[in-house]
Amino acid sequence: QVQLMESGGASVQAGGSLRLSCATTGWKDVSYCMAWFRQAPGRKREIVATVGVVVGSRIADSVRGRATISYDSSKNILSLQMNSLTPADTAMYYCAADRGGPFCQPPSWETHVFPYWGQGTQVTVTS
Repeated sequence: QVQLMESGGASVQAGGSLRLSCATTGWKDVSYCMAWFRQAPGRKREIVATVGVVVGSRIADSVRGRATISYDSSKNILSLQMNSLTPADTAMYYCAADRGGPFCQPPSWETHVFPYWGQGTQVTVTS
């Protein structure tokens, strides 16, 4: 059974940085597409970044230049480094997983339904 658990969310001041982690257990496939999503109150969930065994990493336009995604397959830990945070980054952040595929990059990632999700970790950025 695949399980994902996020950690690292916190309340930070604008301009600060955070590193979010997602521990994945039960993942036994060498093929993967791991993703970070976020959802702010009253807003649609949006994808932040993906990392796949074939396509490498992809970063959404909204955070490009401020975010780095990585996946340590030896430890089964997905990470998201976010820098220069602004109040607009305030949201619940979720990790998600699926086997690798062409959906692991734009534009396909907009419509793909990931089968595995974590519970989320809250990021709050204050001005």
